[in-house]
Amino acid sequence: MGNIAYIDGQNLFMGTASAAPSWEIDLARFREYLARKYLVEKAYYYLGYVQNEYEHIYEAIQSAGFILIFRQHTAAMIGVKKGNVDSDIIFSIMKRIYKQEDFNKVVLVSGDGDYKMLVDFLIEEGRFEKILFPNQKRASSLYKKMSHTFFDDLSKSDMRIKIGQRKGGLR
Repeated sequence: MGNIAYIDGQNLFMGTASAAPSWEIDLARFREYLARKYLVEKAYYYLGYVQNEYEHIYEAIQSAGFILIFRQHTAAMIGVKKGNVDSDIIFSIMKRIYKQEDFNKVVLVSGDGDYKMLVDFLIEEGRFEKILFPNQKRASSLYKKMSHTFFDDLSKSDMRIKIGQRKGGLR
């Protein structure tokens, strides 16, 4: 019985792209990091909706070992509505708890304040491992009073070395 990770893909991308300097996560290294550091057996990577021109990105996410989940939209809403996956992630976690599925704790990758009530509940229930902020400077102020044992910042320089895209080949 291992941990499960939930990644808010848009929040992860925007957090790293808006950092100073901006940077990219190496998905395979990140997946390995989650497995080693947080004992993550399954990692769900949530995105807004399918767009054919990004198929290569979807393949890279899956090749790195993530389970790709898309938010459902009607055809009329695609391109109009943002891909808000927060409620999908919250529902999925609560459904697993309700159905008493076999997992230990949750690792969440996002800085969005919409998850704060869920995080508080999971901590209270002993089912929360860590929230990983893509960029702590952009994380919701709702997390400011949370104990440091429950969060980390992916944009710290030592984290970028561990999970960032390497320029110029192997080191």
